[in-house]
Amino acid sequence: MTHTLGAGLGFKPEFAEDALASRDPGLWFEVHPENYLVAGGPRLALLETLRARHPVSLHGVSMSLGGAAPPDPDHLRRLAALADRLQPALVSEHLAWSRFGGAYAPDLLPVPRTTQALRHVAANLSRMQDALRRRVAIENPTHYLTLAHEWGEVDFLHELVRRTGCGLLVDVNNVFVSASNLGLDADRWIDAIDGDAVMEIHVAGHRADSDAGTGLLIDSHDDAVAAPVWVLLDRLTARIGPRPTLIERDGNLPPFADLIAERERAQSLLDVRARVGLEVAA
Repeated sequence: MTHTLGAGLGFKPEFAEDALASRDPGLWFEVHPENYLVAGGPRLALLETLRARHPVSLHGVSMSLGGAAPPDPDHLRRLAALADRLQPALVSEHLAWSRFGGAYAPDLLPVPRTTQALRHVAANLSRMQDALRRRVAIENPTHYLTLAHEWGEVDFLHELVRRTGCGLLVDVNNVFVSASNLGLDADRWIDAIDGDAVMEIHVAGHRADSDAGTGLLIDSHDDAVAAPVWVLLDRLTARIGPRPTLIERDGNLPPFADLIAERERAQSLLDVRARVGLEVAA
């Protein structure tokens, strides 16, 4: 199936009928592979039906690349089997950790950007890429507090690319939320990232913390993409050109038509950047 990836949506079984019927050019769907690491059954059958009609990406949330232990061999084996079965257009994971001492936390916990951590994450990521026999895009995390970092985030990501050959998934909402929470410059982050390494982009909604005293923004994925995030997406694609761009929505799900409308806004932005690139090349 030949298909140029444009703007995509996170797949939700609630919208399966609409997703299967959609024929929008460039449309693709992302799934969390942890929900499909099974040998068979209706869940996997639905995913295979989706894959027959649209490109699919696998976006992992539990590899714990920043954890103390190497990736779980059984998890890697089952993920590789799913990737071989689906032949996804993209595979991605988070720069985070979630396992320690045999315990698992259902969260994406932050990695202090030290040289030791860089070596550790690079080794774990290389194990993952070797098992999957494909390049993996690593997502920049959301930050809520300042840790004792030795590396700037962009430099850390670039060095990870250099050491492992991985790609990057730039989550623009994470950049905006982190910059707001830590008092950083989101424009500077966006301008510094190496466009050649960027394989994919995410945008999502966020909200203010329910405790107004914290002043924090929460990467909640439960609202429409905010105006400043659209501005940052435009800034990034103006510099590096269009990339497969996902609208993430995990809570307070609106009608599918509303998600498609938001997806069409992203697609229009990508189409403009593609035309500008062709004009420059000519």
